Parts: sequence; C-alpha cells; structure tokens
Amino acid sequence: MSQRLIAKTRLTGALLLSLLSIAAQSQQATLNPDTVKAGRFDMGKMWTFDNPPKEYFRQTYNFTPDDKWFEEVRLASLRFADYCSASFVSPNGLVMTNHHCARESGVGVQRKGEDLVNKGFFAKTGAEERKVPGLFVDQLVRIEDITSRVQSAMGTNTAEQAQLQAREQAFDDIKKEYQNREGWKGLELQTITFYNGGRYSLYGFKRYNDVRLVFMPELQLGFFGGDPDNFTYPRYSLDCSFFRVYDNGKPLRTAHYFKFNPNGIRDGEPVFVTGNPGNTERLKTVTELEYDRDFRMPYILQLLRNRSSALQAYNATAKNDSIQNEIFSFENSYKAYSGQLAGLRDPYLLSRKAAFERQFQADARTKNIATDRMAVWQDLSANTGQLRKVFNDNTYLAPNPLAQGEVLAFAYLLAMYGDAINGQPQMADRIRTMLEPPVVKSRSLEEAYLAAHLSEVQTALGINDPYVKAALGGRSPKEAAAYLLSQTKLTNPAFVEELITKGAMTITTSNDPLLEVARQAVKRYQTASGTARQVSTRQEVLRQQLGRLLYDVYGTGFPPDATFSLRINDGVVKGYPYNGTQAPIMTTYAGLYDRYYSFNGKAPWALPDRWKNPPMALLREPMCFISTNDIIGGNSGSPIINKNREAVGLAFDGNMESLPGSFIFVPEVNRCISVHTGGIIAAMRHIYKADRLITELVGTTK
Repeated sequence: MSQRLIAKTRLTGALLLSLLSIAAQSQQATLNPDTVKAGRFDMGKMWTFDNPPKEYFRQTYNFTPDDKWFEEVRLASLRFADYCSASFVSPNGLVMTNHHCARESGVGVQRKGEDLVNKGFFAKTGAEERKVPGLFVDQLVRIEDITSRVQSAMGTNTAEQAQLQAREQAFDDIKKEYQNREGWKGLELQTITFYNGGRYSLYGFKRYNDVRLVFMPELQLGFFGGDPDNFTYPRYSLDCSFFRVYDNGKPLRTAHYFKFNPNGIRDGEPVFVTGNPGNTERLKTVTELEYDRDFRMPYILQLLRNRSSALQAYNATAKNDSIQNEIFSFENSYKAYSGQLAGLRDPYLLSRKAAFERQFQADARTKNIATDRMAVWQDLSANTGQLRKVFNDNTYLAPNPLAQGEVLAFAYLLAMYGDAINGQPQMADRIRTMLEPPVVKSRSLEEAYLAAHLSEVQTALGINDPYVKAALGGRSPKEAAAYLLSQTKLTNPAFVEELITKGAMTITTSNDPLLEVARQAVKRYQTASGTARQVSTRQEVLRQQLGRLLYDVYGTGFPPDATFSLRINDGVVKGYPYNGTQAPIMTTYAGLYDRYYSFNGKAPWALPDRWKNPPMALLREPMCFISTNDIIGGNSGSPIINKNREAVGLAFDGNMESLPGSFIFVPEVNRCISVHTGGIIAAMRHIYKADRLITELVGTTK
C-alpha cells in the first residue's frame, strides 16, 4: 500500500465526519449511536427504468422528464459485453466507452508488428475500422414485470432450497414462454432481481454482434497515473474509446443517441449517469456488515496483498506483461477493498446503518407488518453467527490455487477423490474430471504462494492446529513450502496416474508429504463447507424476505441494490474539501503536464512522444470533472448526460471517499470522476488529428 493511499485511508473517516458536522465523533472518541441518523440516500440513487423517479427529479431539479425522455435515454444506453457500460453517441452507430473497457478488444484486433495498447489506434476511414471477434453490445428494448408470477411459484414451498429451485424454474418457464411472444422474438432474455427478491423483471435486449474498433488512445493516457492515481482526484486520464456497431455490413443507423456537448459542465449543473452498476450490498444488515468487517474483507485483503507481493518479486526478473497486468489487477482490487474495509471500520457509518434499520423496523410496525415477518433481522443475525463459526475451515482449507498454489490445491482434490471413491461415486466421478496433474511454470512463484498460505493459516488457525502442525513440521512457512515442494511427486503425471488407478487405499495411505497435508484438511473443509452451503441458502431466502419487506414498506422510494442492470442516477457537478484544501470541479490538460514533469516523466506518469510537445491551446482545455453521482464497478463506460440528453462526460472512476459505496452512499463526499467530453474533443483535435470523428460528434472540426 502506498504512503499516499495510507494517508487517504486515514483521512476518509475524518472527512466524512467533519462534512456531516460531527467532527467530535471521531473513531477515537465515544460515539453515541442513538444520536446518529440515517441519510436520505444511504441506499443510493441507482433508479431503475422500470420505475423512473419522475416526481423526485421534479422536486429536486425542477425538471420533469416525460416517458419519452426516459425511453430515449434507455435506448441510447448500452451494456458493453458482460463487464462494462457504453452508449450510442451518433446516428451512425458510434459507441463510447472507457479505455479500460477496450484494452482487451485492442489486443484482439492487433496485427503483426503492431502495439495498439501502447501506441493507440484511430481508423482514419470507415474501411479501417476493425471488427472485434466475440465483442457485442446489448440495448435494452423490452421490460416486463414478472414479480407476482415468480413470488407465487416460490410461495408454494416452505423449505429454503425448494423455494430457490422454484424461483429458478419460474425463470426458465417465463423465458421459454416469452422467447416466442410477439415483440420478444430474437431478443436476449434475462431475468432481473430487485430488492433481493422484492421485485422481478424480464428484460429483453437487442444484441449487436458486429462491433468494430474506431479509436483508442495509448495506455499511458487511458491509464495515466496508473495504480497510484487510481481512486483519487484531481485526476488526469483520457479513459475513453470509441467503437461502431454495424448492421448487415453497414454502420447502424439509429435515432437513439446522446449528442456530444463539449461545453456542458458548470458548477451545480444537474447531471445523470446511465449505465449498469455491477453489485452493491446496501440492504445488508449491520450484523452481516460486521461479519464482512471482521472476517471476509480482512481475508480478501490478505490474499490480494500476499499474492501481489509474490508476483512482484517474481516479475522483477521475469518482466512479463501478462504478469504485470495481473499485478495491476491485484493492486486495484486491494485499493478498492481497503477503502471498503475502512468504511466498515468507521463507527459512524455503521451507526448510520443501524439507524436505518431502526427506522425501517419502526416504519414496518406502523404499516402493521405481520409479526412473523419482523423476525427476519433476528434470523439473519443468527444465521450470520453460524457463518462466523465455520469461516476459517471453510475459507482457509478450501482447495484454491490462488490461495495455496497449484500443487497443494491439486492434492486437496486428490484427497477428496480418495475419500469419495467408495461412498460417493457420483462425487468421485465429478472430481475425477478435474484431476489433471498441475503444471508448475515457476517453482519460485509456487513456493511463494504456498509459503503465503502456510503463514496465513498459522495466524488464523494457530500453531497447535493439526493442519498447521502437519504442514509446517516444525519449520517456518517459507522453509516448509520449499521442503514440501521438493519432496512431493504430485507434479509427476505417471505417479498421479498410478495413485488414481490403484484407487482409494493408495490415495488415503500415500506418504507423499503434500497429500498427507491435504488429508488433514479435506474432512474439516467438507464439514464446514456443507454447513456454509446450508446457511448460505437460508441466508439468501432471508435476504429475499428482507427485500420484500423493504418494498412493501417503502415501494420504489428507495432504489434497489445494483445487479448489473440498467440504471439512471442523478447528481450535480460539485467540488469537495480534501487534504485541507478544495478539490476543483474540473481538471485541465495543464495538470496532466504538471504530473508528467513533477515525476520526471517516469511511469506511470510517462507520456507518449506525440504528447510531449503540446500546442499551448491544449493546456487550458478541460480534461476530467467530478459530480455527486452514485456509481460502482460496472458503471465503467457510462455516459454522463444533462437534462437535454446530451453527453457531457464519460464516467470512469470514483474517489477514495466513494469506496464504502458498496454498502452505503454518502453524497457529501462521494464523487464520480468522468472524462470531460470537451477534453475528448480537444485530444482528438490537437493530438490525434481525428477530424473524421470530431465532425461526427460535434459537426465541425473547429
């Protein structure tokens, strides 16, 4: 973790508290939870197109969009493959999304001798636009409420597993029925769950499979500042790319698109993000959040940190680009989860969640909700307590190559296979299909992963735990990892085949050291895993009950948690205090060059040659801006639009203070970071000479 991140993380709680006028209630001071109130938008602003917030927009912004406005916004918005968002930005099928959503596509169309990731790409003519194999974009064209049908199917069952099976069967039946209905034929059908099961919808998408790369800047611009600048602001990143949808070999003609407005950002301006936020858990109870704080998040962070460190040590000599990308991914995730854990450890934020629960319960009683339904909080708490009890064995002893390395994870599977042969033939058959001897590409990296695992279980389970004692054998984790890998034969295909052929007795009595270690773990893991599965099934049903209760009490007054389904959220362009000063609403290209020169042009603040001597006119052009919009992973590539349905920006990140947004939305300090459309046009004009695109986007090259 960088010193900058450490400072940011420490400041997050203080910023939240001071901005909410409770500076005296710091993490070190005594906090009276009874004095904390829930925020109006703790559940966020990710409104659905099923129930667009017309009246709320009118009251908040003196703006009353009609059904046509929401329809046009929906039809201009896209889902980019199964991991990002995008939008149409011209009548000729031009699609805008982030650079970080397009990197894989850039590699996919790269030709011999090219380096599109580091050199960028611009198709000067339509003929040069390159089709990306396998890439698709989805446009949401039909929505149907299927709540009553799904809930009726589930209501005939009392057992949790039966309820979930009935739900899945209802989903299948509905999709089979609708795929032959008029207006739904040929569409990609998806069932969408809202409020954990409080509501259900069927979405019909028009899928476009002919998608071609048009423009992509260099990695140095699309990811300027790299991981150190990630989740920070002020920001200087040209995180944009453009594609084009083709229909029958020609650019798609569409009436549904967001016209570019390169001058549409003003302080206090209402702006709207439309995209596909991936996942939030804002309906989780305080008990569940405390479980995440105490168990799940620390484990994830530990795993990410140790594996990233192992890869960095390995790549210091290997210098492999793929490994470096994996390190970037680990570091990005580590930073994100660190921010979430900091939020979970903020007593004020958890008190705010507790205040929401109390208000929710009081409002439910006011509506005369049945007493048995009110027991859901108690049931969720008891259930979460069971998850706490089995966490260590279910997590640390689970077969996982990322956690233990390839060879020990394989030894786990082999030990499970030996146990299953005689008593559980179906399970044995399933495991048998996975028993491919591990291929160790790097002995040093395999040792590092195994040593990290042994160190982690030593801390989590204790030095007297039977598994830990068997694995370490009196050695340090590093020494034990080296010893176990030097003595095992599980990387020898002939040895493995002999074990499998001779069957259970040979596997369960083999003195291979890694197999002996695995045998200490598998029974404990299987017992814990069985309990965890049962508890998790019940937890899912209880969360559905809580979601239905929320909807019954508040209706659509609160938006549902994110589910990578299309949403629209509102905010305003607004700065915020940070590090003792004020964050500006907008950055300029002059700031980009300040970062470049301040770090002596070193990575990740390096610039490509064509960027090193910019025209003076570029320096004063806008580059990025911030707003109070509610976004999360999956929103990458989402357009920022104004009341006139004009694209004024392109969302690509949040600030550090936004990271607790997985469980609570705090608009006072939460900021969405976007590329300014004026900055995109400026780069095309002054650096890339992309006149063809400029004309298409804004009608003139001047």
